[in-house]
Amino acid sequence: MTATVALIGAAGHGSWHLRAIDALGERVRLVATCDVQAGFDYTDHRRMLADRKPEVVIVCTPPHTHLPIALDVLDAGADLLLEKPPVLSLADHRRLAEAARGRVLQIGFQALGSPTLPMLADRVGAVRSAAVAGAWWRPDTYWTRTSWAGRRGRDGALVNPFAHALMQALAITGIRPPWTLSLDRYRTRAAVEVEDTATLRLTVPDGRSVFVAVTLCSGEFVPGDISVVGDDGTAEVGYAQDRLDGEVLPGRIGLLENLLDHREHDAPLLVPLERTEPFTALAEAILAADEPVLLAPARLARRDDGLEIPGAAALIRRAATERAHFREIGAFQ
Repeated sequence: MTATVALIGAAGHGSWHLRAIDALGERVRLVATCDVQAGFDYTDHRRMLADRKPEVVIVCTPPHTHLPIALDVLDAGADLLLEKPPVLSLADHRRLAEAARGRVLQIGFQALGSPTLPMLADRVGAVRSAAVAGAWWRPDTYWTRTSWAGRRGRDGALVNPFAHALMQALAITGIRPPWTLSLDRYRTRAAVEVEDTATLRLTVPDGRSVFVAVTLCSGEFVPGDISVVGDDGTAEVGYAQDRLDGEVLPGRIGLLENLLDHREHDAPLLVPLERTEPFTALAEAILAADEPVLLAPARLARRDDGLEIPGAAALIRRAATERAHFREIGAFQ
């Protein structure tokens, strides 16, 4: 069976989805690409849906546009692979869930197809905590690449570039609301309204916890690996490379492939919308939090293409190891 597929948001990260479509060979037939930029089959997704009537649609547009486009796709009768994060509020999450009744809806947290997840229980037993350490570099142009980049309520290191790490930690621990959330967020540019450097601590009444320490201002790369502590041991998860305690595991399942398997053979969906509800709840809280602290220029180093926090990688590692906010270890005092 060959499914007809269309891609909305074909520029930029959409090229990754085009490669995934191509890799599936005769299982799919690409019938249209759509983007507001010129150079694709359509610039209007509604016109594309009416003309081409695809059976499956991939939406890879900015997060704040997801809900209206997803509603149009579902109303047109297509099944949907929606990029992460699905939406940015629980109200929108509920509206999307209602609209998706009777349709297949998969959310693009692709690391949830990693073979490391089902292996963790054998390594550590019941999971008690997960800590993320990520230190990346993003130049000045990262914050000017689109009109919504760096805008409050739409962007930020935690809910955008490190969203996969955050979702993976939630999945590993199984944490869901109600929870206690504390944040420690900073920015290095006055014109950018959201954090580029942050720590996050999440705890639930039974003692399970998630801790995240990340920055986009590091000259040294720390990938965003997750340290997991369980009742029977510990493990290190490299979610992006499917590494478990240094070993790369084969067998990652692609989310489009899994969606097709669900349509054809009723295979369980890897990332149904309800699995991502904790992330949406957390994203809503982060986006509604107070404005991040603006770091003084004296704490920063200027590179040709952006601002660096000297020693950022070591700081991230320490915060993640100690499960301690930056303010708790005196990082920016």
